[in-house]
Amino acid sequence: MARDEHNEAVEHHDEAETLKMDKTDVHINFDAPATLRKWPSIKNERVSAADGGRPYLIVDGTLDDCIRQFMAKPVSQHHLYEIHTAPQQPLVSVVLSVEQIIELARLREFL
Repeated sequence: MARDEHNEAVEHHDEAETLKMDKTDVHINFDAPATLRKWPSIKNERVSAADGGRPYLIVDGTLDDCIRQFMAKPVSQHHLYEIHTAPQQPLVSVVLSVEQIIELARLREFL
């Protein structure tokens, strides 16, 4: 099992190194202002905007703060959260999806 974890860590490291080598101008400012927001839910399903749902503020801090707070939430509730921040092309959009947040959390350790 330790060998699998090592191989996975090596793969992630290689992916990050490839990103840095292929896209040498890619920089992410994890100190950029950001907010972590949560959508209201009923039975663990988002209340849609059409039904009056609007994401509410959980954390007002940096992109790094918001990513850390998001990663500390139960995985079963990740779909209820999003991060709002200034765009940083090509990897950071104005509203980050769950998938983008998880990828940034992985990349943060390598960039």
